[in-house]
Amino acid sequence: MTRLTTADYDRLEHAVSRGQRLAIYRRGTEYVVIPLSLRTSNGREVIDARNPTTGDALSLYLDELDAIESLGR
Repeated sequence: MTRLTTADYDRLEHAVSRGQRLAIYRRGTEYVVIPLSLRTSNGREVIDARNPTTGDALSLYLDELDAIESLGR
């Protein structure tokens, strides 16, 4: 993924604080998730998220993502 802009980080942080769904694209697969937190792990940024349908937990590394899109509620 290309580097996130300040506006991208703002949208991501708002999605975390509001529990807003995100569409995340990685390696040709779309994941619709509810982000729970944004953190760093071993120098890499990670989105901890939950699948809204199954409740499964996901950890998605920002440097592995192709795109992030905010979805309305």
